[in-house]
Amino acid sequence: MERFQNKKFILSLILMIPFLFGGFIPDETMMPAFRMKKIVLDAGHGGKDPGNLGSKSREKDINLAVTLLVGKYIEQYMPDVEVIYTRKDDTFPSLKDRPRIANNNKADLFVSIHSNSAASRSAFGTETFIMGMKHFESNFDIIKRENSVMLLEDGYQEKYEGFDPSSPESYIMFNLMSQAFFENSLTLADQIEKQFKDRVGRKSRGVKQGPFYVLWTPSMPSVLVELGFLSNSSEEQFLMSKQGQEYMASAIFRSIRDYKNEIEGN
Repeated sequence: MERFQNKKFILSLILMIPFLFGGFIPDETMMPAFRMKKIVLDAGHGGKDPGNLGSKSREKDINLAVTLLVGKYIEQYMPDVEVIYTRKDDTFPSLKDRPRIANNNKADLFVSIHSNSAASRSAFGTETFIMGMKHFESNFDIIKRENSVMLLEDGYQEKYEGFDPSSPESYIMFNLMSQAFFENSLTLADQIEKQFKDRVGRKSRGVKQGPFYVLWTPSMPSVLVELGFLSNSSEEQFLMSKQGQEYMASAIFRSIRDYKNEIEGN
């Protein structure tokens, strides 16, 4: 009889828990709405690192011009979002410092802007990368080229703990990356390529994955945008022009705006 009463008492306690502690169990109506408040814009290369070279252009200059325009449009049309730059002039932030700026500022988004190059002068089109290892071998040339910027830094072997951007074996550690921001990064990357193709009329080479150092370390959704190929004379001319830079910056801005509206709506 006593055992039965004990069981009955315990059962009563269990049934009372939702009423006693229900006020402490958060539901969706109690969760604060997400707001994108800070974005870090990263103009690739800079200073002693010119990046890819076209017949008349340097990647670092085109990257900076487009990045500053993106920031200008965000500040003008999205005043509730703070824009933070990894560089606003011809300086050389280290590969490690760029995502660190985003992490230290607790940014909600990291966008790195670059210009491409290829051995074949006929190659052209835009690409947007997110962190991942899919099709690693086919994208290795561009991954190696972008990550090799670290070789220009003093003491890079100690700073990057022996990481060799030219060795496929060094990328094994990238398999341990967190998938926490994969879906949101993919959403933004899709928006960017759609804008390039549908609104600017550029050839989109699609969204791709790659273990870029600047995408591996940020603690937020991150993308690396390739505006086009400076090795292609026609595309180089477009990216050097004021109109071309404004078109590409506007496309990136609209993508960020639409991404913000989508994730905040969800």
